[in-house]
Formats: sequence, C-alpha cells, structure tokens
Amino acid sequence: MTSMLTAMNNARGSSLGLIVLAMLCEEPMHPYRMQRLIEQRGKDRVVNVRHRASLYQTIERLLRLGLIEVRETVRGGKYPDRVVYAITDEGRATARAWLRDVLRTPGPEFPDFPAAVSILTLLTPEEAREQIAARRDRVAAELAEIGGHLRAYRELPRLFLLEEEYRRTVLAAELTWLREVEEDLRAGRLTWNDEWLQRIASELTPDEESRHDGND
Repeated sequence: MTSMLTAMNNARGSSLGLIVLAMLCEEPMHPYRMQRLIEQRGKDRVVNVRHRASLYQTIERLLRLGLIEVRETVRGGKYPDRVVYAITDEGRATARAWLRDVLRTPGPEFPDFPAAVSILTLLTPEEAREQIAARRDRVAAELAEIGGHLRAYRELPRLFLLEEEYRRTVLAAELTWLREVEEDLRAGRLTWNDEWLQRIASELTPDEESRHDGND
C-alpha cells in the first residue's frame, strides 16, 4: 500500500498519466496508437496532448515508477520501430486508487485564469473588459462545439459522454459569470483607478511598525 501511494503521488503530474494507465488497462499498445485513440475518443479535449513530447514524457515517468513496462518492440519495416508498453499489476492497482482519489477529492488545482483575475487591476477597466469579452466569445464558441459533439454522439451510452457533460456545465457557469463581469465593467459598476488602488493598498496593508508591535 505504501509503495502504491508513493507511486500515485509521484505520477500525479498530470491527468494524462491517468489516461495512459487507463488505456493500457485495455491492452498493451505503442505511443502512436495511444495518441490516435486519445484523439478518436475525444480525450484531447480533457487532457493536454497538443505536443506529442508530453505523451512520451508521461510514458517515461510511468515506466520509471514501475507502473508500466516494455512488452515488445515491433519492427516497422519502412516505419520506425515502435515500443509496445503494458501496464503492470502495480500500475493497474495504482490507476484505480488514483481514479478513486481524483473522483472524491477536489484537488489543489491552480489554473491560469483565476490567477489572472486576481491581478486584473494591472489593466485599465476598459482593457480588462475587452479581454473578458474576448474570453466570453471563445467560451460561447466552445460551448456550441460541445453541444455539437453531444448531438452528434447522442446515440452513445451516456457513460461515454460524461466528460463532455461536465465541461458543458462548467463552461456554462463560466459564461454566465463572464457576461456579468463584462456588463459591470461596461456600466462602471466595477471599476478602479491608480488613486483608488493606492488608497485601498494603504488601508489593507499594515506598515512595518504596526507589524512589529503586534509581534511583541
């Protein structure tokens, strides 16, 4: 159990590792087949595989941890040789433990957007509104795309569409929030300027002397 938890913690660099383990639970395969299946099954909409190197880096990490192993090397003739990987018993157990942990526990995720929102005041209110409006349009377009996918594959069992349902729900909530913030910025209900920011900063930030007094 201890080794499994250690492997799981070390492997949790990205959700791509979990996807790779799940695919290898089905059958041994080489990275090129993994890449194709990830795209064919739409997993590239929930994990970042825009750069093939990220898939190979993930495989190397899982290999070092003993969660997968090399099964064979397929000679490709005119094509490059392909290394076929298989999941180990520890890898299978780790994948299930990892999946249960991810499903039940909200993780400490730190996406870029909330961080950017936290320092919105680096821009003027109008600049911020323009960027929020641009994101609103992109989110709306992505929602429309998800709707198209769900309609196109509506004959599939719902089990295989749950990730798209989840993405649609999350993006719909974000779109509502973006519209509200964009409208408040447009109407001036949400605004700031340098003088106001300096005043707020001075009010909310204790000076050095008061901090030292509080520690004595």
